[in-house]
Amino acid sequence: MGSGVEAAPVTRTVLVAGANGQVGRHVTESLAERGDTARAMIREASQADEMERLGGEPVVADLTETVDHAVEGCDAVVFAAGSGGEDVYGVDRDGAIRLIDAATEAGVDRFVMLSSMGADDPDAGPEPLRDYLIAKAEADEYLRNSDPVSTIVRPGELTTEPGTGEIRAGTGLELGSGDIPREDVAETLVTAIDVESLHGETFEILSGDESIEAALETVGSQ
Repeated sequence: MGSGVEAAPVTRTVLVAGANGQVGRHVTESLAERGDTARAMIREASQADEMERLGGEPVVADLTETVDHAVEGCDAVVFAAGSGGEDVYGVDRDGAIRLIDAATEAGVDRFVMLSSMGADDPDAGPEPLRDYLIAKAEADEYLRNSDPVSTIVRPGELTTEPGTGEIRAGTGLELGSGDIPREDVAETLVTAIDVESLHGETFEILSGDESIEAALETVGSQ
């Protein structure tokens, strides 16, 4: 017979790299709403108040410098940072690698990477995006060969439309091309943390008509 005392919910500490970005803000807010500790990684201390408003616990760290202190005590990392095209190799590749190494050293178990559709074949992408796709592809490959259990999410074109909670998810080129609201991308990243069947998986997402949870379970069962 049970004691009649309900167990306290398990909470995690999740580092959100790029927490001040458009996707990162949604990730931070979603984690906080779920009861997790969202450690919001920001480059400027002036961004701390906004992170606290979203429910995050701000930590100042720069992906182009040491980030070891940011990952201490974390259970998982969600990499939602981006260079905005200004330093794709310094941030999107080398910054990601720096954070992966720090997470490995700190014993972080889980790492969910925001990548990009087209990173599987950068040479086939548009010329203005080629360096970005190469940087993402190399960071993705580094993560796959590192210790944290990885999931790599590659969305199509990002929009600012409100999220619907419904997506299409798949691997390879089966989805074709399209777009997806940033809010739905963020919810996918957060949901993916707990889907064991996505361990080691890389997949693409677009707007669709299937719930995020159901779509991710389908990907993991393929």
